[in-house]
Amino acid sequence: MTRVRTVLGDIRPAELGVCDAHDHLFLRSPRLPGQELDDVRAARAELAAFRAVGGAAVVQWTPYGMGRRAADLPALSRATGVGIVCATGLHQAAHYDAESLAQLRGGRLAGLFVSELTEGIRTTGVRAGLIKVAGGFHGLDAHARWTMAAAAEAHHATGAPVAVHLELGTGALDVLDLLCGELGVPGDRVVLGHLNRFPDPVLHRQAAASGCWLAFDGPSRAHHATDWRMPEAVRALAEAGFGDRLLLGGDTVVAGARSVAGGPGLPYLLRRVRQRLAEAVGAELVERMLGEHPGRAFGVGWR
Repeated sequence: MTRVRTVLGDIRPAELGVCDAHDHLFLRSPRLPGQELDDVRAARAELAAFRAVGGAAVVQWTPYGMGRRAADLPALSRATGVGIVCATGLHQAAHYDAESLAQLRGGRLAGLFVSELTEGIRTTGVRAGLIKVAGGFHGLDAHARWTMAAAAEAHHATGAPVAVHLELGTGALDVLDLLCGELGVPGDRVVLGHLNRFPDPVLHRQAAASGCWLAFDGPSRAHHATDWRMPEAVRALAEAGFGDRLLLGGDTVVAGARSVAGGPGLPYLLRRVRQRLAEAVGAELVERMLGEHPGRAFGVGWR
């Protein structure tokens, strides 16, 4: 039976509700000094603000070793009524110090992922519900191939979905060639993030043909091809017959981007993106992207 693995336990996909399919409540990286998402009270306020505009669930893509604060997630979920899905996995090498990476390379990375998916994240009892990995800019380096091989092994052992950060939205076909081609992960178990950052309609259709999920996530920055190109990209995919493979997310990565700090934050997805996108593709598809689709993308017949 298919279930979504939240920090409070497994639920039926239909119980997930309106879902931000890619975001962060907590995140820490040496690439973002002084901008850490590391404040529990701010995270609670952000979840409450999301709930107030109709949000019901958040998939946190923060992986192993990046300050995901898994121990705090169950209490936050109970206090706010927002379901939370937690990630295992590993980001690009630049987000870790050399010593931490050396320790991980000395062990079995897939074993770590499987343990966090099935037994729980160490000392917390919280089980992860997805595996987060990352590609590079228009390609895959040795680190990406190592982490994706481990993610594929963990997927085959558990059934867990593999969510992929695409650097500036690039490298989607390289990722799919590796994960779905060489490593045998079914397309519908792969979620590609940041397609909005590289609005190439031909590439989008080629990626969607694999059966993977395409996530449009992150509010616009000036002169970036994000919000202002996203509606036409979604419309093109829907018209090509791929409307049932689409997800929406916010991808809040620094403290100043939280709504409670004056930024767009989690509520922006429902306050602004939802209405803007509905004008382009209709409210019915948008509601499925926010409700039905995340349950299908992250729902697993856990092994």
